[in-house]
Amino acid sequence: MGVVSTVLGIIGFGFGLPIGILVGYFIFIYFRPRDVVTDLIIRPLQELDSKTLYKLLTEIPLWVKNPDYDRVDWLNRFVFDMWPYLDKAICNTIKNTIELIFAQYVGKYGIQSIEFDHLTLGTLPPVIQGVKVYEVQEKELVIEPAVRWASTTNIIVVFKLFCLKVPVQLTDLQISLAPRVTLKPLVPSFPCFSNLSISLMEKPFFDCGFKLLGGDIMAIPGLYQFIQDRVAAEISILYHWPKVLEVPILDDSSGATKKPVGILHVKIIRALNLLKMDFLGKSDPYVKFSLSGERLPSNKTSIKMSNLNPEWNEQFKLIVKDPETQVLELHVYDWEKVKMHDKLGMQVVPLRLLTPHETKSFTLDLLKNLNPNDPHNKKNRGKLVVELTFDPFKEENGRFSGILNGDSKLNSIKQDYPDISSNGGVLLVTIEGAEDVEGKHHNNPYAVVIFRGEKKKTKVIKKSRAPRWNEEFQFMLEEAPMNDKIHIEVISRRRGFSFHTTESLGHVDIRLSDVVNNGRISERYHLINSRNGMMQVEIKWVTV
Repeated sequence: MGVVSTVLGIIGFGFGLPIGILVGYFIFIYFRPRDVVTDLIIRPLQELDSKTLYKLLTEIPLWVKNPDYDRVDWLNRFVFDMWPYLDKAICNTIKNTIELIFAQYVGKYGIQSIEFDHLTLGTLPPVIQGVKVYEVQEKELVIEPAVRWASTTNIIVVFKLFCLKVPVQLTDLQISLAPRVTLKPLVPSFPCFSNLSISLMEKPFFDCGFKLLGGDIMAIPGLYQFIQDRVAAEISILYHWPKVLEVPILDDSSGATKKPVGILHVKIIRALNLLKMDFLGKSDPYVKFSLSGERLPSNKTSIKMSNLNPEWNEQFKLIVKDPETQVLELHVYDWEKVKMHDKLGMQVVPLRLLTPHETKSFTLDLLKNLNPNDPHNKKNRGKLVVELTFDPFKEENGRFSGILNGDSKLNSIKQDYPDISSNGGVLLVTIEGAEDVEGKHHNNPYAVVIFRGEKKKTKVIKKSRAPRWNEEFQFMLEEAPMNDKIHIEVISRRRGFSFHTTESLGHVDIRLSDVVNNGRISERYHLINSRNGMMQVEIKWVTV
């Protein structure tokens, strides 16, 4: 009997201990005493003691504690009024996104279905306690909002495991964040920035209620603090500065986001058997060509008088921004002294057909237009022979190391390049704007850029002492401009009748050695011969 009693005692202890713990858990969860809620007592700050004031410091808005932060009550009011609609829109987006993830687990691990039983972010929207705006010289806007959200969130997800429904509930989500939001680059296309970058400047605060089968899991001693710290740590690992969450706003097809990636060398060699357009059975042909998506003036060859088989052998250089989608458009015209020039034919060459650093020859059949169903295209209009070479800039060699027709499996080719001073490239000059420019007789400023005898001008801004141009100019060079200067002058042009047609509002001469060594500068310059005039200029040097 003693042995039997001992065995039964061990078995009873083995079953009784877990059952007792489980019963105790449910008693603790469901029957724990609730906090007694009393009416709030509102008292002036001057009546509180120092200990209580220290506890309240974390709740005081940043615009009170820090003069760098601005109040945005108007924005909070706007979000509050829009919140009922934002809540539905955000919840629909969350539901449509998460349900796709749920579908991947249905049928696995005994899960028959996963559904949202209830989904709302509550009636209280996030509150921005202040916004700090940084002044930068780059083409970007940097802001740091202090976000606090004590929500009445209620999200219930029901898992159907075999024949049992298991509800999981997330309630009363509370978040405190200090993100840095960067809008860059700023571009002249709505919404005026192409990317949104977000990073956290400090560890976030996170709190919520989590219920399983109706019981509050967060009430278990030790588990609450563990989950709170773990969630905040995981968010910090992903997005704490210098790590950044990048959100593209404008896609690559937007011209405002394009940047030069290389140079296209175009050699117009000859044309064969062109149409006879003149009275004497001849033509005076020339070729006009440009890259698609560019607003720059088209390039032209010389005119070959009275010739149906002209030879040019003329070379040109064009800036390439997207070799995957851009095409070279070529038009052959018959020059006329009086009337409009007659079109002899046209053709296009997609740049994706080119291999970087390799010269490729094309013999093109001239067409009237690109409509394949046009019967006029069946007529023989002659041929045009060209040679094309695409040279990517150094930083783009990894992207375009293979043939440009999209083989992503090709590995990048690492190359060793000689000293930068021996390489050609493109000098990109962006005239962003000027401040406090004032003329004696009129204020209609425009900027003139002079480099190695080549002159380029911005548009005229009428009646302005702080013009904004944001215009970029390109200079293709055979070698790096180590010992060169670039001259930029602000000039005012009169409107209507005046004895003073133009007058200088100030100028600046910029040495380019720093641009070549650093690749880029963006500075504000004091204008010479101007009392208070300033000019913002960005200059880049990219090599082939």
